Amino acid sequence: MKKILVIICVLLSIYSVAQKTKSTYILIRHAEKDTTEQGSTTMNANPPLNALGVKRAERLVQFLKEYSIDTIYSTNYTRTIETVKPLSKKTRKEIQIYNPKDLKQFAQQLLRQNGKTIVVVGHSNTTPALVNLLIDQEEYKALDEKVYNKIFIVTIVKANGRTEVEVLRY
Repeated sequence: MKKILVIICVLLSIYSVAQKTKSTYILIRHAEKDTTEQGSTTMNANPPLNALGVKRAERLVQFLKEYSIDTIYSTNYTRTIETVKPLSKKTRKEIQIYNPKDLKQFAQQLLRQNGKTIVVVGHSNTTPALVNLLIDQEEYKALDEKVYNKIFIVTIVKANGRTEVEVLRY
């Protein structure tokens, strides 16, 4: 009986350590932006979300309710910040700003945060590019400008080097 208890304790300990080395990155493209604003489709534009985008941002809270979010990152654009603002409010996590022009450095920063669940909101081109940097593979292409409903969940288990990507719609 003692041997069985010892084996169970050892297995639980191994499982506990493995869970601490599991990092989850939830990467989201911002919700629908207001394209009625003048110049809103140019690269320098900073439009807010439209009514559909506001509803999608609110749905994001429900969609991610099973996750215990440690950190939320956003680019410094109105549409990205508005996309995670309801989640930030619900989780009481401050939105931290990152530079989408230096994704390689940002990916390295994210990968150093072991055992965390991190939400990152970006853009149609930067979100898949960041997934590729996290998994060290060129697998995902930029999203079409009309696609706002994809979420990439990247799970990395340091203990065994396993990496998984799940692409969901919300």
